[in-house]
Amino acid sequence: MEIRTVGVLGCGLMGSGIAQVCAQSGYKTIVREVDDAFLQRGLTRIKKFLEDGVTKGKVTAEVRDKTLANLSGTTSFNEMKECDLIIEAIVENLDDKLQTYAGLDAVVKDHTIFVSNTSSLCVTQLAAGTKRPDRFAGLHFFNPVPIMKLVEVIRALQTSDETYERVFGFAQSLGKDPVTAPDRPGFIVNRLLVPYLLDAIRCYENGLGTLEDIDKGMKLGCGYPMGPFTLLDFVGLDTTYYIANIMFEEYREPAFAPPPLLKRMVAAGRLGRKSGRGFYTYSK
Repeated sequence: MEIRTVGVLGCGLMGSGIAQVCAQSGYKTIVREVDDAFLQRGLTRIKKFLEDGVTKGKVTAEVRDKTLANLSGTTSFNEMKECDLIIEAIVENLDDKLQTYAGLDAVVKDHTIFVSNTSSLCVTQLAAGTKRPDRFAGLHFFNPVPIMKLVEVIRALQTSDETYERVFGFAQSLGKDPVTAPDRPGFIVNRLLVPYLLDAIRCYENGLGTLEDIDKGMKLGCGYPMGPFTLLDFVGLDTTYYIANIMFEEYREPAFAPPPLLKRMVAAGRLGRKSGRGFYTYSK
């Protein structure tokens, strides 16, 4: 069936960005949060992003108005019963995700496809926890969602060919450039990126250079838009630590083991930009 109505679970940084691009692409989009305070915060983030785009001349007022007209919010699963595809973008916790899928399974139609924006969990395991494992896939967006072109499409062992093709086509309809990734921790991008970030921390611990010089070296020497420590602070040190632990548990390779400094910075609450301090200090 044609995808006309899209649901988004979670209106945090990723969820709000996903909801925005869906609504901006012409889909009726319903975003669900656990309470109204979180919901309003996310919807306000979307409105601000669009308003800033209009101010900078990157978004027309017409596009802004059409996007907001396509968008609605709820705190109830029942409001999502007409969704043809639902994108889950909640906390990276297996039990929370499975509990959410159970709530959705009880109200949505049989044809509805579930996809998860998980960056680290096993998509096959997530699919197995639903009543529609053949209509389940991974759809991993990148932050900031309205700007980043890449989306990873992950097939679970149970994902049907029809579901895969519809999810891949849906990603393209959002103006994204999707790639097919294996159902292994890290998929493609984090499988390559996380070891690089962890090794940068080890090199810093071993006196390779200052934070600033290592960042400058990778920017000017390799053409990266951000050095590893700037990127770590942007992604979140807790997020990196969490993903690294899952990857190390799966692969048991030293390259995926979180360095001691990363563990201690997370324990100290130095999580990067979102906490005001990571490898660098930020003014809130």
